[in-house]
Amino acid sequence: MSPTPAKPGGTRIPSRRTVLRGAFTAAVVTGTAGALFPLLDRDPAATARPAPAPGPGSGSRATSEEFAEMYRGREIRGTATVVPAGAPADDRGAVAAEPVTEIRIDGRPLHVMRRADGTYLSDVRHYESYPTLLETARAAVDELGSARLAPPAAHHM
Repeated sequence: MSPTPAKPGGTRIPSRRTVLRGAFTAAVVTGTAGALFPLLDRDPAATARPAPAPGPGSGSRATSEEFAEMYRGREIRGTATVVPAGAPADDRGAVAAEPVTEIRIDGRPLHVMRRADGTYLSDVRHYESYPTLLETARAAVDELGSARLAPPAAHHM
């Protein structure tokens, strides 16, 4: 018995296993190339640029967003502050900046995270993101209704 049947002209027909193995290999190579392309396609000059430092005269902290208001009977306050990360990033003395965010609803902290696209999400509304801290705080108040935020957990060592 021959593993691959022959055509009338004497040529062999590839088996189903050989065809599937070839298709799988092509899919793996294509998928790997697609996943690695963004890494290999980066502009080296763009990655070497430091993050912009706070503006002149701002001291060591520069606030990018700050609010305090009453919303639906709840006091909400928030800030987003750019804090220098510390050591100079290169010989020119530029520092990478790291944003620090804080929201308080009726004096209790609301944990907020900044996404890579610049939007924010909170523990209360963690399935939806918002473009500003104020919108994030308002959405949390809407979701909480008359409930209060739980006090922050104590850290035990």
